[in-house]
Amino acid sequence: MLLKEPIEIGKIRIANRLVMPPMHTGKSPDGKVTPEQIAYYVRRSGGGAVGLMITEFAAVSRQGRATPVQVSMAEDSVIEGHRALVEAVHQEGSRVICQINHAGSAAQEKVTGMKAVAPSAVLSPRAGKEDELPRPLSVDEIRKIEEDFVAAAQRVKAAGYDGVEIHGAHGYLYNQFFSPLLNRRRDAYGCDSVENRARIFTETIRLMRESLGTEFLIAVRFGGCDYTPGGSTLEDCVSGARLLAEAGTDLLDISGGICGPNLKDVTRPGTFWEAGRAVKQAVDIPVIVTGGVTTADQAEAILRAEEADLVGVGRALLKDPDWAKKAMNASAKR
Repeated sequence: MLLKEPIEIGKIRIANRLVMPPMHTGKSPDGKVTPEQIAYYVRRSGGGAVGLMITEFAAVSRQGRATPVQVSMAEDSVIEGHRALVEAVHQEGSRVICQINHAGSAAQEKVTGMKAVAPSAVLSPRAGKEDELPRPLSVDEIRKIEEDFVAAAQRVKAAGYDGVEIHGAHGYLYNQFFSPLLNRRRDAYGCDSVENRARIFTETIRLMRESLGTEFLIAVRFGGCDYTPGGSTLEDCVSGARLLAEAGTDLLDISGGICGPNLKDVTRPGTFWEAGRAVKQAVDIPVIVTGGVTTADQAEAILRAEEADLVGVGRALLKDPDWAKKAMNASAKR
């Protein structure tokens, strides 16, 4: 069974192809990892039934906080709590990487105390009634945000994680740069080409690689296709994925762009399978797809169809913490 086969990603060996994707728990009122969060991840590991766990998005700075109860990776004081989480998950037998994020225009002033920033002064199609028009970032500010991501990744490594994931999907800052719907710039980070729209990704990845070394796993959750008129296309997604791989990414976690993590017209398991398959054919690094998978057989079908190298299961694990253990045991009996 392909789902149970190990996979090597960079220098990291993962015991099977099952991934728990990042899902916000809202359990960090002070930005630090709590015992409740550790228990949440340990329970869903299923004694290593989940090969790879990706933690919920951690803010790289106060400016980039998406919610007031979001976990942080913005200061050294949080490292100890993250280290406890990593050690507990490793003891279960799963690998674990930490997702880091800047919310961009989705970071409300009432949460951060700062005016929201973005590539351009454009509201997202997903903006709520309370969202205000963001302030465009200067080039110097973009470079400072890249440095914030690198500093957060250094903390991720110090905490003992197996890798770091840049959140570049679901309408957050890096995805805002990639989407023509939200990026109206005319500079090196602007909308004139896929290369420019992906520049904040590629510069950050290269800076991380220089800082973290060649053996630390760098992943990107990539919302390369907006599935929205006027937004980034499947072709953009493939071109962007090639650029990310060339910059030094070890793993691509394919999801939605401005549309978010769900697609209304797609009901089959593996929501972003089409983009996953196209990216997998274009790059030489592993690819994850997630969405709507509720059985081990569905995950197996995605792997056999070569739509991905690993499969993420989110809501099923959220609903039933023992799902992975049950699914793997059931598949072993057939």
